Amino acid sequence: MKDERNELLVGQLLGYSLDLQPGERLLLEVCGSEALELAKVVIRQATRMGAIPFWHYNDPSLQRQWISQATEEQYEAFTDLHLELLRDCEAWLIVRAEDNPFDLADLWPEQLKMYQTLYVKPVLEWRRSAGMKWCLLRYPSNSIAQLSEMSREAYADLYYDVCCLDYARMSQSMDRLVELFERTDVVRIVAPGTDITFSIKGIPCMKWDGRSNIPDGELMTAPVRDSVNGTITYNTPGLYQGSMFHDVRFEVREGRIVDACCQGDDRRLNEILDTDEGSRCFGEFALGLNPFILHPSRDVLFTEKIAGSFHLTPGNCYEDASNGNHSAIHWDLVQVQREDYGGGEIYFDEKLIRKDGVFVDEELERSFSGDVLGRTA
Repeated sequence: MKDERNELLVGQLLGYSLDLQPGERLLLEVCGSEALELAKVVIRQATRMGAIPFWHYNDPSLQRQWISQATEEQYEAFTDLHLELLRDCEAWLIVRAEDNPFDLADLWPEQLKMYQTLYVKPVLEWRRSAGMKWCLLRYPSNSIAQLSEMSREAYADLYYDVCCLDYARMSQSMDRLVELFERTDVVRIVAPGTDITFSIKGIPCMKWDGRSNIPDGELMTAPVRDSVNGTITYNTPGLYQGSMFHDVRFEVREGRIVDACCQGDDRRLNEILDTDEGSRCFGEFALGLNPFILHPSRDVLFTEKIAGSFHLTPGNCYEDASNGNHSAIHWDLVQVQREDYGGGEIYFDEKLIRKDGVFVDEELERSFSGDVLGRTA
């Protein structure tokens, strides 16, 4: 059964997400030994399609050896080498199945800051500016199933349900919501521990509809940089740079996080937010829309898509929805507003649009239901 589901999933990745064409060069980045199973299917299908796949193996256990020792000069050479490889490819697929998501946990903050600033940031900025076709995919592994407090079998079943839904139909369902975003000036969000306002006027929307992430299902924009004011508390765990954070709370004034705390290591939280000038400002606001993702899994690629959730993201903005905030970090912290997570309300220009994770407009809510979107599996 897994082989059949992998064939279906890879067909969607190469055909829909990447729109891979004969003669195009595909860079496949494999992160973790458990991702090799899917990588084999990717290479086989891509070759059969007439594309030219090129692959390399990556993993946090290898990354930590580099991050713990590399100098600025070595980073510059390493980044140049990676960018040269990317420039020779039309598409980039990253399949992640890390054996241990905490492999970077004990590295010094300055080492991780160099990694984010000198490698991650320039690579991501080039990818966005070049308009490269890319997709990031998480593959089921024992470690992520454990983080999700699920059996490997149950997590795999959830994974294929979520990843193989009809993303083309979801994209169509997003069009009405795009129009609503584009008409809106002021957003207000109210929930336990949260009362925050900001403007999204004049900032474009992006549909995350299976083209760049699998699983997918969010509509995003960005707040006008200096317009964010209030308090926000995130009720899902956030795993970032090898550290786990719970109940992260920000106090925000004129777009800047002036106070940050959490359950656990406040110092590490603030070290991340002090990475650079833009890391205490916000670069993204998005609504989660995937009807098959209902609970946090400690994997942000899943958690940020939870139906009835939103995320307000410290750090870098996307060029296609730019508010001018630039940073080496981009940390998607998520609040779920369904009743089973404490509820909450979202207002657009003082009009209630979503209550307890459900759109007030019944037709809009139904357009994102599992019955309408279905599954390709």
